[in-house]
Amino acid sequence: MRIERISLRDFRSYEEAEHALGPNLTVVHGANGAGKSNLLEAIYFGCTARSPRTRNDRELVRFGEAAARVTVHLRQQERAHELTVGYAVPSPGQPAVKRMSCDGVPVERLLDLDVRPLLGVFMPERLELVKGPPAVRRAHLDQLIAGLWPARAAARREYGRVLAQRNALLARIRAGAASDAALQTWDSELAAKAMVLIDHRAQAVGLLAARFAARAGELGAGGAFALEYRPRSRADSAAELVQELRERLRSDLDRGFTGHGPHRDELALLRDGCELRVYGSQGEQRMALLALLLAERELLGEVRGSLPLMLLDDVMSELDSQRRELLAAELAAGGQALIATTDLDHVPGARAHAVTRLAVSPGAVMQEALAA
Repeated sequence: MRIERISLRDFRSYEEAEHALGPNLTVVHGANGAGKSNLLEAIYFGCTARSPRTRNDRELVRFGEAAARVTVHLRQQERAHELTVGYAVPSPGQPAVKRMSCDGVPVERLLDLDVRPLLGVFMPERLELVKGPPAVRRAHLDQLIAGLWPARAAARREYGRVLAQRNALLARIRAGAASDAALQTWDSELAAKAMVLIDHRAQAVGLLAARFAARAGELGAGGAFALEYRPRSRADSAAELVQELRERLRSDLDRGFTGHGPHRDELALLRDGCELRVYGSQGEQRMALLALLLAERELLGEVRGSLPLMLLDDVMSELDSQRRELLAAELAAGGQALIATTDLDHVPGARAHAVTRLAVSPGAVMQEALAA
């Protein structure tokens, strides 16, 4: 699966643009503020209906316009596909409108589509994955699990559904509208769903941890980098987790929600045993993010048989010349990747004829750079 073309309309700084991407490495270059990051963001948005940079979709619509649209043209072997996402800014008193389609057919979620390419994204805003709250890392881990084993994606949704039911029942018990006895059924079901989710997460981190440490070393990270899954529960079975829930019932009733379970798990990124989110420098956090994405790329390639599309913004600034060579060679060797840079010379091999180059100028115009 690869992206052949991307079409934009009123997205960020682009009024209208359409350009082809290379089958392997594409280098997007231009001055600061020209729109390189916006292009990478548009590709991600067109494949997921989400932005990797903001939670407010209104920011994606070009200033002064009412709606934005992104269309991604894909090819899976001999078959062509088209993903389209449109977002309309709400009128006063009206809700926003987001519409998604695959091959012209409306869909509810792009993330569930088999034709959607898997993605790895390195952007300054993505450092939240390293230094942000645990919920960000949990969500990322669950997305990785869905990418590795699509059939397992339902486990997180099922757990969330049962958790919401238990929390609603806790609220009714607090209000005197239900008894503690009614929790027994939901505790058993929640524990069963939780143990499945915990097992999936542990398997994924078990496969990823050594790759993460190795990638960090290859990138020149100082110290021993490690990835560690820290489940909130110590239970080895659903019955043991039910007992943990019962022991914490009073505190759950005081708070009005469930405070124990995999919705409180942590994925820790460590350097020499210390958490990078607290003790890591900006450079170490960037290195950890890149190492994590490359480790996930390798694992997804082995498990799924195809490498994810990599979107890399300002990735070379923390690497010396040797590591730049290593990264560029790996990306050019297989899979599809886009690197955004202010200077072509920052990307080794960027002037080779096999590399696609897109020159980005401010505003709506993107022009393909001439071969060197």
